[in-house]
Amino acid sequence: MELKLVLQIAGIALGLLYLWLEWRADIRLWIVGLVMPLVHGTLYWRSGLYADCAMQVYYVLAGLYGWIVWHRAGSGGRTGRSAGRIGHTPWRAVPALAALYVAAHAGIYLLLVRFTNSTVPFWDSLTTALCIVAYWMLSRKWVEQWLVWLVVDAVTVGLYLYKDIPLTAGLYALYSALAVAGWLRWRRMMRESA
Repeated sequence: MELKLVLQIAGIALGLLYLWLEWRADIRLWIVGLVMPLVHGTLYWRSGLYADCAMQVYYVLAGLYGWIVWHRAGSGGRTGRSAGRIGHTPWRAVPALAALYVAAHAGIYLLLVRFTNSTVPFWDSLTTALCIVAYWMLSRKWVEQWLVWLVVDAVTVGLYLYKDIPLTAGLYALYSALAVAGWLRWRRMMRESA
């Protein structure tokens, strides 16, 4: 079996597990989130998606940070579920998140154009920059992180089809639908814990 296909299948399995744990707001998502970047990083490198590949390093570091934040906010406990509260993104954080996105998108785009042979530098840097923002929001348990992921997922479907990794594109199509379901669930969980 071709390595690219094996990586896509492994990535799909890990991605589905990760998303299920995220949907449940379960702290164990961060553990899966430490393994998944190794698989996806290799796949993206082989597919010429260099920003997505480099993003996997960020995912590992952000995963460690997210686990620490969630662990401190909740009990962690035997069930592995975090007791930290889900909330809305504070309005005061929006300008900083927007600035982070713009700076990351521009910086990553320039790096891709200058130092790689990327055929999709704008789209690769766009999704990567949005992922940085979404992951930060996830670490804070802000419900709107699901909406940022929805944009990432929808754009990524087209990008991955273009780069000939259709199984992973299919995973992101599923992620798009599940992002809507996650957003609705987290909103309900937020109301119930208020």
